[in-house]
Amino acid sequence: MAAPALYLASSSPRRRQLLALLDLPFEVLAVDVDESAMPGESPLALVERLARAKAEAGAALAPQLLPVLGSDTVGELDGQLLVKPVDEQDAARMMRAMSGRSHFIHTAIAFSDGRRTLSHVVTSAVTFKPLSDPEIAAYWQSGEPADKAGGYGIQGRGGRFVSHLSGSYFAVVGLPLMETERLLNQFLGKETK
Repeated sequence: MAAPALYLASSSPRRRQLLALLDLPFEVLAVDVDESAMPGESPLALVERLARAKAEAGAALAPQLLPVLGSDTVGELDGQLLVKPVDEQDAARMMRAMSGRSHFIHTAIAFSDGRRTLSHVVTSAVTFKPLSDPEIAAYWQSGEPADKAGGYGIQGRGGRFVSHLSGSYFAVVGLPLMETERLLNQFLGKETK
């Protein structure tokens, strides 16, 4: 196995799969960061703070002085956070609120080496088709929405509800590829075209 070029401070299988698409050898670092929002904190401020905190926590654990990637994703509808549903009723409430409307997915990425940290937020607008109660109930029964912020996964069965996406598909899944590569090059001082 090749020596790592960077570390990923995330236990998310989706982020590992996406980062692998950049063809950079990496190792995963398990970090523990409190993901609670601070009073009055906007979704944008929250997601960037969490990505930076994860990268910095990873840098404190890294066995080598390499860039550590931290990332976080949150949803937003009408200025309110879209979090993981607590139960079926909560998921149905969120899905009804998003039905026939657009919401925002904010994904923040950050690189840190313990000395400095660079971060960037990618915002995408996702529009759902109008959803029926039977569609919402059947989706919950699939098991997919239970551990997803906003109660859906665009890369899975939830993708059938998306009528329009403006922004980065990969950011909605959990890691914006082009922006991650660009921020890493910026962090390393490499010129990009």
